[in-house]
Amino acid sequence: MDILTLVLFALGFFLLSYGADMLVKGAENIATIMGISPLVVGLTIVAFGTSAPELAVNMQAAWTGKPDLAIGNIVGSNILNILLVLGIGAVIIPLGVHKRLVKIEIPLMIGASVLLLLLSLDGLLSRWDGLLLASGIVAYIIYTIRTCHELKNPEEFCPDVELPEENLEKDFKTILMQVVFIVVGLGLLVLGSQWLVNGAVMVAKYFGISELVIGLTIVSIGTSLPEIATVVVASRRGQQELVVGNVIGSNLFNILLVLGFTSLIAPNGIAVPHTAIVFDMPIMIAVAAACLPIFFTGYLIERWEGILFLFYYLLYSLYLFLNVTSHSLLPAFNNMMFWFVIPITVMTLLAFVWESVKNGKEK
Repeated sequence: MDILTLVLFALGFFLLSYGADMLVKGAENIATIMGISPLVVGLTIVAFGTSAPELAVNMQAAWTGKPDLAIGNIVGSNILNILLVLGIGAVIIPLGVHKRLVKIEIPLMIGASVLLLLLSLDGLLSRWDGLLLASGIVAYIIYTIRTCHELKNPEEFCPDVELPEENLEKDFKTILMQVVFIVVGLGLLVLGSQWLVNGAVMVAKYFGISELVIGLTIVSIGTSLPEIATVVVASRRGQQELVVGNVIGSNLFNILLVLGFTSLIAPNGIAVPHTAIVFDMPIMIAVAAACLPIFFTGYLIERWEGILFLFYYLLYSLYLFLNVTSHSLLPAFNNMMFWFVIPITVMTLLAFVWESVKNGKEK
């Protein structure tokens, strides 16, 4: 195994995280200067910034003919964003959910996930499929900008954030500095993604692990580091709306923008692995759909719900390990999930939804 490639692989994680951090900070500051609501910032600018690693990795994977890595990266990132990122955030502090997310963004996320599965059924994301997905994100951004005035004032979303006014003056020098941060951040993302993809492929070949599994786990975690860092910092500072908006927005950008744009630039489109169609994408849809009842109950993600998210992410990761190693415990694990864990979880969520609806009617 090439030691230099391993070193660059590790540095790739760092560059992705640091580059995305610079990108997000620059974008956030520009949005603050322009007086945009933090929820809109989370759904658009921050979501794009934290999806930039996935875009950089997928562009590299598409050009080098590694479709399994491109698909696994997006599907794995979307599953990880909800189960791991939101789980961590809710454990730190219960996360408030804006009603707009439940009415608009979450149904859109579920719809985009279903659309991706339907487009993948023929085993290929063609350039026409990519154009359809990319058109979706353009329409969503236009809609969000046109309806941003319906949201509350920025101060109501981030009451604990104090930004020094002298650093946010609307002058050319200040805006130019933020643009520099964005450009440098993007450069680090591209370089880090190249090292990360090369290292991931080498590790996959050395251990006999498929590129799909590597994309679903190692690469998806690496490209989701910006979301993880953002959710930890924002949760500690009481920016709950920004946290949830970032995750939901990032998932929309991952499917519509990243996979859409990747399908457009790939020479022959993106071949979709059969495993992703029959297992990983349905899991992604189920995880997205699970947000509705959890977010609906009081428009708050409680700590126990965050722990539930983390528990399911551990189960998903365990399944991937048992499956790739053809472990003897895999059949027993599948039976436990199908007959006990999933039914109990569904019944619990339905009970909470029913209780919430009943309390709402009584009020």
